[in-house]
Amino acid sequence: MSGHSKFANIKHKKEKNDAKKGKIFTIIGREIVVAVKEGGPDPANNSKLRDVIAKAKANNMPNDTIDRGIKKAAGDADASNYEYVTYEGYGPNGIAIFVDALTDNKNRTAANVRSAFTKGNGNIGTPGCVSFMFDKKGQIIISKEECGMDSDDLMMMALDAGAEDFSEEEDSYEVITDPDEFSSVREALEKENIPMASAEVTMIPQNWVELTDETAVKNLQRTLDLLEDDDDVQYVYHNWAE
Repeated sequence: MSGHSKFANIKHKKEKNDAKKGKIFTIIGREIVVAVKEGGPDPANNSKLRDVIAKAKANNMPNDTIDRGIKKAAGDADASNYEYVTYEGYGPNGIAIFVDALTDNKNRTAANVRSAFTKGNGNIGTPGCVSFMFDKKGQIIISKEECGMDSDDLMMMALDAGAEDFSEEEDSYEVITDPDEFSSVREALEKENIPMASAEVTMIPQNWVELTDETAVKNLQRTLDLLEDDDDVQYVYHNWAE
């Protein structure tokens, strides 16, 4: 996280996801269902669906799996009614944890999330208890190795498209957007064939917290692993400087 480059962190996350390919496909599959239900099955008229498809491709989801998911969501009026829910709480030493879930059974999800916090000696808090420690932003990471464009040109393109910020690291570029501008910025880069290692609306911690106590690290890792293994949990954000 703070100690790594963002690109190295994305690669690490992707390697972890490769080991849990079924889980990441489940996550994206549910997002497809919700996007189709909200805006219809035609990506040309549904920017949220376009974003989910881009995320699916970045995670190597086969095109036929994406198409099947869209068709199924469009044709099945009885498809599960997934709802977005969030949970906030604390890990050891006050580490802030914010959980995004997409579920068809809020009671089941709440029980599982509460259990994950408890097993790692953390606790669930009230809504808003940690969300103020994060900024909700669109974040696009571009690998320098795969991008042939000059950094100044890339920065101007991103800013002209509506990005808020552009930064350069040793191995990557980071583009930050307002969540409402994310789709248009991502599409502007896509039109110029800029390869994106990651493109998503995420929660970025305002400050990172170090953990030195081994027991605290083990407990926090236990909570994070349990949350990430839960099928209802889409994303887990925290401010631990791993």
